[in-house]
Amino acid sequence: MNGRTASKMFLLPTCLAADTEPSEMLPAGYFPRIKHLRAFIAENPRSARRFLRRIGYQTDFNEVLFIELNEHTRADCMEAVLEAQGIAEATLLQQDMGVLSEAGLPCVADPGALAVAWAHRKGLQVVPLSGPSSIFMALMASGFNGQNFQFHGYLPASPKERAWSLRKIETATLKTGQTQIFIETPYRSQAMFQSIIENCQPATLLCIASEIASESESIRTLPVSQWKKEPARLEKRNTVFLLCR
Repeated sequence: MNGRTASKMFLLPTCLAADTEPSEMLPAGYFPRIKHLRAFIAENPRSARRFLRRIGYQTDFNEVLFIELNEHTRADCMEAVLEAQGIAEATLLQQDMGVLSEAGLPCVADPGALAVAWAHRKGLQVVPLSGPSSIFMALMASGFNGQNFQFHGYLPASPKERAWSLRKIETATLKTGQTQIFIETPYRSQAMFQSIIENCQPATLLCIASEIASESESIRTLPVSQWKKEPARLEKRNTVFLLCR
């Protein structure tokens, strides 16, 4: 870094739901640590700007650099992302920057890990700030094994492949007691629920955690046999699914 103190990359949690006040989810020391930032790597620059205004960020956005990093812009490395967006790497490395997830913690079920890997290659100091994670909040509230768990991200969208994956991870929890965690896009949450009750054993425990930290939050754990009698309504709901024996 040419003899200067290494720049910092702050990993910035956001609220899990639009109706949540940032002061209810984020620590009091959050904003003072990032108000000097003039560069942000974000999944969606537009929603990132809205979030920054909600937490009291007052800098004119014409003076702020936003780098888009999501499933559509993602490349093999951050260098390629910067080149594609016409951003000089050398200029970016001379300042502190923040990574903003669309919701929750950056880099957890989120493309931000590409930016963090780049930061380590370039010798930046990576600073994770505390904040909410729907995945860990669901685990906390499930009543399942919190000492041994596995997060699978998204299961296959194909019904046949999804069923195979469900049977595979159910076998793992039946053998080891390990909690199995996975997520789905809101428009496929109902289909995921249906696949679970069709493919998992009646005694397997299923926790459905929907819209965590919002006014419509719902977290409930029941055996698959009971879920068959009391079907969940998950259309267009952000949901974390957890299985355990």
